[in-house]
Amino acid sequence: MDGKITEFMKRNFKHFNAATLVDAAEGYKQLIDSGGRMFLAMAGAMSTAELGISLAEMIRRDKVHAISCTGANLEEDIFNLVANKHYKRVPYYRQLTPQQEKELADTGLNRVTDTCIPEEEAMRRVESALLALWQKHEKEGKSILPHEYMYELLRSGVLEKHYEIDPKDSWLIAASKKNLPLFVPGWEDSTMGNMFVSQTIKGGLKSLSPMKSGLYYMDELIRWYTKESAKKIGFFQIGGGIAGDFPICVVPLINQDLGKNVPFWSYFCQISDSTTSYGSYSGAVPNEKITWGKLGVDTPKFIIESDAAIVAPLVFAYILGW
Repeated sequence: MDGKITEFMKRNFKHFNAATLVDAAEGYKQLIDSGGRMFLAMAGAMSTAELGISLAEMIRRDKVHAISCTGANLEEDIFNLVANKHYKRVPYYRQLTPQQEKELADTGLNRVTDTCIPEEEAMRRVESALLALWQKHEKEGKSILPHEYMYELLRSGVLEKHYEIDPKDSWLIAASKKNLPLFVPGWEDSTMGNMFVSQTIKGGLKSLSPMKSGLYYMDELIRWYTKESAKKIGFFQIGGGIAGDFPICVVPLINQDLGKNVPFWSYFCQISDSTTSYGSYSGAVPNEKITWGKLGVDTPKFIIESDAAIVAPLVFAYILGW
């Protein structure tokens, strides 16, 4: 039975991007209901936009089966978890002068559009807890992936005393409880990635060895897709960049580089406001992916040209029947 949000969308969202949203959500729902799997690619600052409120429930209810995300989205879910009450909202951010931006920086506030993340309560608090794990693994001669450290950190309970939101609204907690496959390409391009490297330079760590790189993520992704491709696998992409570009190429990698035979992605949807232009792969229409061996001619394809902070929770609400 449809909930009020789904009923509203079906009644009102009948044209243009609104219609595409409903079509994409219905296609997503049909894939899952038929026993398929959905792979979520998440760029942007969706964790700071608190997508966890809906995404955590999607994970708990088996509507998302694997995630590729930026290092920023990985860590910012935990930042929000432990420091939400210390965040500062700046609704007038478009009017800020360079001097006002510097004043925010001088007070330890890092701005993401209209939201400032506090340096001490969020970033340094998480760095301190992670450093202990990095050092422990280095001492034991172990090397694991970035998200595995985050899972270990959350499962340890050391941060629980600092929680400032209901943990059910943390998508990373939901993912850790299910041991959801995560892929974090380019993790070094994140606050924690920067801090990890800085620790190897200033002596907190002896080397880079406790941390595996993105090449290991690709190896893991090949294994995951090969195993799961007995079922239909969809690709739901929020934003552009490496979070989406990295995982979608696993199909031609397996088929062309390894010489094996796995099906194309069985569904594709991207929420993006990137326009089609020279050099903008994030704005490329899905048909272009056919030429690269990523999507098939008959793959259902959708582009919702809108704000992901608005659209993604609506798609998830539709699928959840809210």
